[in-house]
Amino acid sequence: MNRVVILTNSQLRHQFVRKAIALDDDINVLRTYCESTDGTTLDRVREEGDEVKLRHLDARSEAEEDFFRHFVDYTPDHSNPKEIPNGEINDEQYYEEIVELDPDLLVAYGCSIIEDPLLSEYEGRFLNVHLGLSPYYRGTGTNFWPLVNSEPEYVGATFMYLDAGVDTGDIIHQIRARVKPGDTPHQIGNRLIADMIQPYREIITKFDKLENMEQPGTPDNEHYYTTSDYSTEATKQLYENFDDRLVNDYLADQDERNAQVPLVKNPVVESR
Repeated sequence: MNRVVILTNSQLRHQFVRKAIALDDDINVLRTYCESTDGTTLDRVREEGDEVKLRHLDARSEAEEDFFRHFVDYTPDHSNPKEIPNGEINDEQYYEEIVELDPDLLVAYGCSIIEDPLLSEYEGRFLNVHLGLSPYYRGTGTNFWPLVNSEPEYVGATFMYLDAGVDTGDIIHQIRARVKPGDTPHQIGNRLIADMIQPYREIITKFDKLENMEQPGTPDNEHYYTTSDYSTEATKQLYENFDDRLVNDYLADQDERNAQVPLVKNPVVESR
């Protein structure tokens, strides 16, 4: 059984992930550090008063309620959560607590950028899941921007070793989002979060058996986005794309388009 510490946030999707991982009989979650939701993108947009972006983010919150609320409310919690202030995961007190717990692995999803000494202390034993397909899309909103750019084949999740860069660690395994007729952007995103649980569990439980995978080179169409890139215009473009049959057009040529974006597939991971 692998003894792990999870580093995450406190939004509903993060609660779902930590509780789902902790249900695995072969994973012992010693503690989960849950950063508070203060200072989220939704908070900033509310301060801005941007109605377009606010409708988009409110719709995301409502979709998360539909996907994850019942699971979070009615599933036993074996993740030993501890809420901490947003952005303080690198503070000395939490570093010392984690070292004292002596986990086999650190497991990250949606936490703040990790710095030394925590990063170097667990080098090679620090897992992360990036909601996006590296190295094609890195930074923030990396499953939002492919849909803005009419590229659903680039929507996915990348399991990697955490390093000091932004989504630059060695890739362990990747999955692509499942897209269904009539999907909204949030349905695609939440289905992907649900789908990533089993591969993440396998990566944790089979850690010692993981193969070192050949890493993709830097693509010609690499994208890097920051929080400041998120705009009203991009949000409008997202919904215009969906109104213009983005999903149907993708599904009509899905196999061909997916073949142009090969994924890293670790043979140890049996789930999709």
